[in-house]
Amino acid sequence: MNGQLLSISIAASVLLLGCSTETATPEPAPPAAVSFDHHDDQIDVMLAGEDFTTLYLSPQGPVPYFHPLRAADGTIVSRQYPMVEGVPGESSDHPHHRGLWFNHNEVNGANFWENADGAPNRADIVLKSVGAVGGDSLSVEFEWRAPDGKTVLTESRTVRFEQDGDVRTMDFDVTLAAGSEPVHFADTKEGSFAVRIADSMREQAVGGGPGQGVIVNAEGAQGEKNVWGKASPWVDYSGPIGDKTYGIAIFDHPTNPKHPTYWHVRAYGLFAANIFGEHDFFSDPARDGSITLQPGENLHFRYLVVLHAGDAEAGGIASRYAVWAR
Repeated sequence: MNGQLLSISIAASVLLLGCSTETATPEPAPPAAVSFDHHDDQIDVMLAGEDFTTLYLSPQGPVPYFHPLRAADGTIVSRQYPMVEGVPGESSDHPHHRGLWFNHNEVNGANFWENADGAPNRADIVLKSVGAVGGDSLSVEFEWRAPDGKTVLTESRTVRFEQDGDVRTMDFDVTLAAGSEPVHFADTKEGSFAVRIADSMREQAVGGGPGQGVIVNAEGAQGEKNVWGKASPWVDYSGPIGDKTYGIAIFDHPTNPKHPTYWHVRAYGLFAANIFGEHDFFSDPARDGSITLQPGENLHFRYLVVLHAGDAEAGGIASRYAVWAR
């Protein structure tokens, strides 16, 4: 009996030793929720291992911008011109509308908005430094420079990226700081935090006539006629690309100057938050929406850009804003 037990014990030991020498094939690690590829003049952003957008850093000007913006399924939802020319059926107006950008038409008399070659009094926003890039965010600093090369103000920008199902977001935290001299942001509708949407999503079709795009704000007003120049915490612009509907929303944070912001949003596809252009928005030349920073003062902005499937209701934009604003 003892001999039988010993044989069984030895056999079991051999079996266990044999099992311990087998190595399981490791499962591949899932792609990082957010990842970056940093080059000298651009930072590529990937979400769940898929291309999302690229920040062009503008080391020599004219302005930094994100291009293109891709929905969760990879569809490009921003206009590609002028960065990519010759896209079939795409419009070619307003060459200073570059993807997603932030600038203003008149700052201390310098033109940061119309930044295409030959624009009058054109000023540049150039890279000062790249800070932390990693985790779910990137941080950069820019100098807004007048045509004579003098720095008008310094911009510090952090952008946090996230994907939740078919929703992608870009959370902007931006500070515009005056140096040793005052900085005057003039009252003009030409600004400021803006995106140029894909042409098929427009309210107005390319070449004129009605398109299939829908502009709606937090109060339920629809269309350029009812949303342009109005104050609202958020606006959503949705429309078809191929056989699917996509939307882009911009949220204005309650802590922003003059919240809720005014909206320079157009049927032809420009979509911008602008706190400055009051005399245009109210059709009142006597009204002055300009802001002047004294030396050492700053303006601080928070904006959330939401890329989603479907229209504003399908994207749950109202409830998403309520959560983010808290």
